[in-house]
Amino acid sequence: MKRNILGISLLTITCLYCILAAVIILITLLTGIPVIYGIIASIIILILQFLISPFITDLSMKWFYKVNFEESIPEYLQNFIKETCEKHNMKYPKVGYINDGAPNAFTYGHTKNDARIIITKGILKLLSEEEVKAVVGHELGHASHYDMLLMTVAQLVPLILYGIYEMSMDYDSTDKDSSPNILIAVIAYILYIISNYIVLWLSRTREYYADSFSIEETKNPNALASALVKIGYGLSTAKTNKKHSVSKTNALGIFDSKTSKSLVISSMDNGQVSKDNIKNAMKWEQWNIWAKWYEFNSTHPLISKRLLAISSRSEEFKQTPYITFDLNKEESYVDDFLLEVLISFLPIISFMAGLILALYYSYINQSYTKIIGIILLITTVLSYIKFCRKYSSKPFEERKVKDLLGEVKVSHITSIPCTLEGKIIGRGNPGCIFNEDFVIQDDTGIMFLDYNQPLIILNKIFALFKSQEYFEKKIKIKGWYRRSPVPYVELKSMEIDGKEKKIFTYYVGIAGHIILAIISIALFVLSL
Repeated sequence: MKRNILGISLLTITCLYCILAAVIILITLLTGIPVIYGIIASIIILILQFLISPFITDLSMKWFYKVNFEESIPEYLQNFIKETCEKHNMKYPKVGYINDGAPNAFTYGHTKNDARIIITKGILKLLSEEEVKAVVGHELGHASHYDMLLMTVAQLVPLILYGIYEMSMDYDSTDKDSSPNILIAVIAYILYIISNYIVLWLSRTREYYADSFSIEETKNPNALASALVKIGYGLSTAKTNKKHSVSKTNALGIFDSKTSKSLVISSMDNGQVSKDNIKNAMKWEQWNIWAKWYEFNSTHPLISKRLLAISSRSEEFKQTPYITFDLNKEESYVDDFLLEVLISFLPIISFMAGLILALYYSYINQSYTKIIGIILLITTVLSYIKFCRKYSSKPFEERKVKDLLGEVKVSHITSIPCTLEGKIIGRGNPGCIFNEDFVIQDDTGIMFLDYNQPLIILNKIFALFKSQEYFEKKIKIKGWYRRSPVPYVELKSMEIDGKEKKIFTYYVGIAGHIILAIISIALFVLSL
């Protein structure tokens, strides 16, 4: 396995740096600009970032996540970590504890000898001892494989390519033909996108190897599979930087911080996780086309794929495969996917068409008020169609987590109105004092709740001063269930201790579309 890890990683990084070298040669041939100085500066900055980021992350963990690095962990886990580290010539990692019921675990650092492993109360509470060891084994695998260092080296290539793109776009060449700069910018940006996806693929590959490391150390693949089923893809709501979609931090979690919360299920049959419920929850990832798109843009494989890969090794350790996905797909779901893509992009296409027409009419010195009114009205109608699919007006029926997870015809565009009852066990981003989201647990599983007021400042005020009032409380929520691939419910209201708290994003959306419709009609009427 180690040879495969080394071979694939070296080949991937070699390909990335060959792409970078080709761009540098192209720039030199076309412009004669010595870009090596900028590249050296980028490398120095990235090296400095790599060296200091664990210490900065330590501080942010203590300040904003209330991580306690002095908290003692169970003896069985201490012994497992110690034995694994001794076997692989690693220093015992610094272990941090977050007092939050939402399950999560991740590692960061420079190398295997200064790794930090962070676990939450939810990990120790929801998982058995063997499952906890399997999750921590996965994190130790990242450290043992030098994934923090490797991914930093890989991420340097798209970072530099994006820098070349910006430099070429900003380059002032009043005395020279700017064509070479435009060509370089286009090529650099295309290769930046390609290299980003190569890095994401490499990251997904490393996750499989970390899973294998955990299996080798615990001799218990079913424990890792069971842990993945219970805690899902982690519970983080970090947003993606659109310019640099590959994370620049040196934290490697059990799940992707951007596409987490999938398969968050803990329903039991006679003390065991129900295999029927697991298969039911796997259907969306196996059948819905959006799942493949999200994985393509993710640092982690789909959880269902990891489960099947882990289960394929069960017989090596004299275990029955944890799960086999043998459900028959009743339809293709392609028509639903194409319809959702159409609904998603039509408002943008309509708006761009209106902008182009307005520019054209302006160019030929004709009034374009009427056309703006018509296009704005069409765009508003198309946007409202998308809004109505995202915020379905169907009845808010009482549902269970396990039932929602089995829905296939759901996405970030298509929602299912629902009502859930359970207990708030933690924050959406475990321990983060600025995170306003929640995790709810009913008797079948746990679900991420998206608290989303119209203004961000309202969310942060709620997170800092009000959210803790809901912890460990029984609650009834009403909202719209979606996947992206995160299974989550965007809240419309929360009822606790007989008091209802409303979230007004839906109502603001309705009002916004009415205002746009009035404006567009007014523009059309005034132009007559």
